[in-house]
Amino acid sequence: MNQPCALYYPNRMGRVILESMEEVVGRNGLNAVFNLAGRSDLIGHYPPFDSQLEFSFATLSGLLEKLEHAYGPRGGRGLAIRVGRVAFKYGMREFGPQMGLTETAFRLLPLGAKIRMGGQALADVFNKETDQRVSIHERDGKLLWVIERCPLCWERHAEQAVCHLAVGLLQESLYWVSGGKIFNVEETLCIAKGDPTCAIEIDQTPLS
Repeated sequence: MNQPCALYYPNRMGRVILESMEEVVGRNGLNAVFNLAGRSDLIGHYPPFDSQLEFSFATLSGLLEKLEHAYGPRGGRGLAIRVGRVAFKYGMREFGPQMGLTETAFRLLPLGAKIRMGGQALADVFNKETDQRVSIHERDGKLLWVIERCPLCWERHAEQAVCHLAVGLLQESLYWVSGGKIFNVEETLCIAKGDPTCAIEIDQTPLS
């Protein structure tokens, strides 16, 4: 797939992710990741809390890659999932009202409808506010979160799927919309390993 050379998140979304990373690995741990990624300029200087499209996909992908280098593939995967979960909680404070997920009418919907509508609302935020492109599909009873332009594995090459932050984000969103239930969420396709898109499968029946 041909991809544009420079794509971006708004600064406020980049800031949410960096603050989430700091909460998970600590300030010193994050500063070490900044240094490994050649981004010492970010130490103590997070993006401003505005909507300017200036936090590049290359920056985010590079930081996540160095997170894996610093903590190992297994450790980095677990940390990136935790970052995604924290980022959803922080992001809800910023984007929740425009998503409509805090309204009483949404809360009263059946679980299946909440999962589908919540997934679409989350995709709409990325499609409207960022250069990321997400589409939602259903197949064999599962919800597919398909990322056509992915900031998490941007310009990366890997043998395994690496978009762990997105998995964590979706895990936490499902936990939130379901009132505390756990769902199986698995990345099955990843551009970094040569697939045409990144795709995350979501079981719509909770494990607990």
